[in-house]
Amino acid sequence: MSETSTKPYLIRAIYEWCTDNGFTPYIAVFVDANTSVPREFVKNNEIVLNVSFDATSGLDMGNEWITFSARFGGVSRKIDVPVENVLAIYARENGQGMAFPVERSVPETQALTERETNPPPKLAPVESTESAASEASETVESDDDPTPPPVPRIGGKKPSLKVVK
Repeated sequence: MSETSTKPYLIRAIYEWCTDNGFTPYIAVFVDANTSVPREFVKNNEIVLNVSFDATSGLDMGNEWITFSARFGGVSRKIDVPVENVLAIYARENGQGMAFPVERSVPETQALTERETNPPPKLAPVESTESAASEASETVESDDDPTPPPVPRIGGKKPSLKVVK
């Protein structure tokens, strides 16, 4: 008899911690053929979803699947995410949560097509840490931006999240 993965239990525990503390739980998901999400919001085969009580209907966090309905642009959509595709669950307000390893098996033709249509950005040389920090502090974020906050990075700087309304 094989052991049950701890991942779905940890996801549910972080979800409960977020809701108990008044935080908004978000999940970052690797999107593949088994994932049913609105494809127009997928970037680099990933999507970040608000799984709070207010944002979902019929949320079921099982051992194999996370399923719920949510509104995207005013239209209710059914979401089905394999637990194995969850990259992270975290609180939007402070970035605290947990990240998980995910085997990313995008078909080579899909990966090739995405590289052709979305080539990697050209990086500009870094001038200095102080000038970059002052420029970043002057940036004003729009309330109209529908982009979800970034997934926190493990072992890096403390993540900064923007408010999504």
